[in-house]
Amino acid sequence: MKKQKSADKHQLKDDLQSDIKEKLMQMKSQLKDEDEKRQERKKAEQIRKKKEIEKNKSFEQLLDESQLDWHQYK
Repeated sequence: MKKQKSADKHQLKDDLQSDIKEKLMQMKSQLKDEDEKRQERKKAEQIRKKKEIEKNKSFEQLLDESQLDWHQYK
């Protein structure tokens, strides 16, 4: 009888550990998904800011950044 009880306890312990391990794996996958979503939002925000800056540039700034050489067309 004692052997059966110790065997039952051992199985219960293994089940708990596998259950905990499964929960941890689920948490890991959730955190990974959240991290990927956060990175995507951050990248989208950077693109939006870059477009906003580009949209608000003055003509002089755009001309300075241009690769055209106005001497060719003079």
